[in-house]
Amino acid sequence: MKSILAFGDSLTYGTLALKSLRHPFDVRWPNVLAAGLNNKARVIEEGMGGRTTVFPDPTEDAERNGIVALPMLLKTHEPLDLVIIMLGTNDIKYANRCRAFDAAMGMERLVNTIKRFPFNENYKRPEILIMSPPHLVKTTDPWFNELWGHAIEESKLFAKHYKNVADETGVHFFDTNTVAKADETDGGHLDAENTSAIGRALVPIVKRILTL
Repeated sequence: MKSILAFGDSLTYGTLALKSLRHPFDVRWPNVLAAGLNNKARVIEEGMGGRTTVFPDPTEDAERNGIVALPMLLKTHEPLDLVIIMLGTNDIKYANRCRAFDAAMGMERLVNTIKRFPFNENYKRPEILIMSPPHLVKTTDPWFNELWGHAIEESKLFAKHYKNVADETGVHFFDTNTVAKADETDGGHLDAENTSAIGRALVPIVKRILTL
């Protein structure tokens, strides 16, 4: 059986819009993907609300920096056949780094970390798939509007910059905006249908990457 690491933020964790609750297990995109692969692969959920690519978050007690967590997870779940990364929304919610280009540079560092990681020499190095997250949308919720309302237009540039990273580093790329849209309730999270849609769309892509 193949092993896939799904590394991301609240969109991978499955946070419901405007709530601290979580979508049911079978609705979250990593598990929809696993179901679609018909027991030929296990998909390890490693989503954490607020996680960034490489930037520390001084407002949170828990460590949200993806570059800190990733190496530990690569060793914890070794051997891996594929690592899927969907991050970036939390990189641009702060006005002082409100650029998708900055998130793309962080994504490139994550990719290179996997490429250079000292995996057990008896295991094959995993394939890598990076995904641009659904861009932010307008919301009437005042708190979330303050949190990331200023970054809506910038978030639409994720796909452009992430595609460039994928091309330059020789990894796989998927734009989730082709199948999913953020919930207007808070402007950034996904409802049940849209998180499931990502999982369904990934099935043929992952089958092709892993020749399942």
